[in-house]
Amino acid sequence: MPRAVRFDEYGGVEVLKVVDVERPVPAAGELLVSVKAAAINPGEVSIREGRMHERWPATFPSGQGSDLAGVVEEIGDGVAGFAVGDEVLGFTHNRASHAELVLAQAAHLVPKPALVSWEAAGSLGIAGTTAYAAVNAVAPGEGETVVVSGAAGGVGSLAVQLARISGATVIGLASEANHQWLGERYVIAISYGEGVAERIRAAADGHVDAFIDTFGDGYVELALALGVHTQRIDTIIDFQAAQEHGVKAEGSMVASNAQVLGELARLIEEGRLEVPIASVYPLDRVQDAYRELERRHTRGKIVLVP
Repeated sequence: MPRAVRFDEYGGVEVLKVVDVERPVPAAGELLVSVKAAAINPGEVSIREGRMHERWPATFPSGQGSDLAGVVEEIGDGVAGFAVGDEVLGFTHNRASHAELVLAQAAHLVPKPALVSWEAAGSLGIAGTTAYAAVNAVAPGEGETVVVSGAAGGVGSLAVQLARISGATVIGLASEANHQWLGERYVIAISYGEGVAERIRAAADGHVDAFIDTFGDGYVELALALGVHTQRIDTIIDFQAAQEHGVKAEGSMVASNAQVLGELARLIEEGRLEVPIASVYPLDRVQDAYRELERRHTRGKIVLVP
C-alpha cells in the first residue's frame, strides 16, 4: 500500500504521521502521479495548528501538501496531452501531495523540463506562483525600487529574482547570513530589525515604489511609513493588515495555473531563475522537516522525498 502523511487533530508537528493508505484511483480529468519531490509551505503549518480553521478548516483524518513533481502512473478519463511515464510538476488543492501517490487535476500539471531538478520542480506550485502573483500585484518596472521582506525565504527568494527580471532595483530584507547569496543575484541586502526604515531609505535614495511582504510582523505598516501607495503593497501573510489598511493580499490562488507554472519552469531551464533548496528530507522525517521550517530562518525551500 502507498504511504501518505496524515494528522487526526490540530496540533504541533507531533500530530503528523506517515501511514498506509488505499491506492488512489484517478477520476475524470485527473492524473495519478508517483511523487518524486514535494515541498512544504508555511501555510500548511497554520492549517495543521488550526489557526486557519475559519478560513480553511481541516476534515480529519487530513492529508497535507500542495506542491508536487513526479511521474504519471495512471490517467483518468477525458485527459489529453499526458501519457503514462511523463515527468510532470504542479500542485493539488486536495491537501494530499505529501505522499507516495497523489491525484491531481490535469489542468494543474505541466511537463517537467529535463534540466529542472526534481527538488526545484516540486517546489514551484505554491512558492513559485505566490512569488509570481506578488510581483505582478505591485508591478515593479524599469528604474523603480521594490523592497521584499523575508527575501531569502521560500517565496521571497523567488520574488526578488522575478522583480529583478522586471528591471527594478530590488532591496531584500534578510539576516546577514543571506546577504552574500542575495548580493550574488544583484539584490541589495539589508538586515531587518531596529533601524530598518533608515537603512531602506538610504539604500533606496529616499524613495520606494513598491513593497512585497512575505514575512508579516509589521511590514505592511513599515511600507506605509516609507510612503508606498497602498495599491503597490502586497502581503502574502498579514491578511489582517491588508484588510485594515486596504493593501493587496494576492498570492498563489491568483496565479495557480498551468501557464504560470510553465513560464516559471522555462525560466529555471533557461538559467534565469533559481529555486534555492534549503534541505531535503525523506517522507518518514516529515516532523523534522516542519521543525526546520517553523524556525523561519531557512534559505529557500524544504522538500520531502517519498
